[in-house]
Amino acid sequence: MEAKTGKVVVMHGLTQDQAVGAMRAIKTALGVTTEIAFATSTEANLGWKLSDLVEHVLEEHETMTGGNKG
Repeated sequence: MEAKTGKVVVMHGLTQDQAVGAMRAIKTALGVTTEIAFATSTEANLGWKLSDLVEHVLEEHETMTGGNKG
């Protein structure tokens, strides 16, 4: 299976409002809407290898956006 490619930002220790603000700021700074996948840490994913987390986040992002990158 080929590894997925894409841009992922993982946040840790932010409140919900801080995370949303950070996502908006990053999208604005880069001039993108759906090209970047975002994730926050959870108790479950803190023990994952980063490559596994990125793969999972990109799969979810692709499902949620229909593969739209723009």
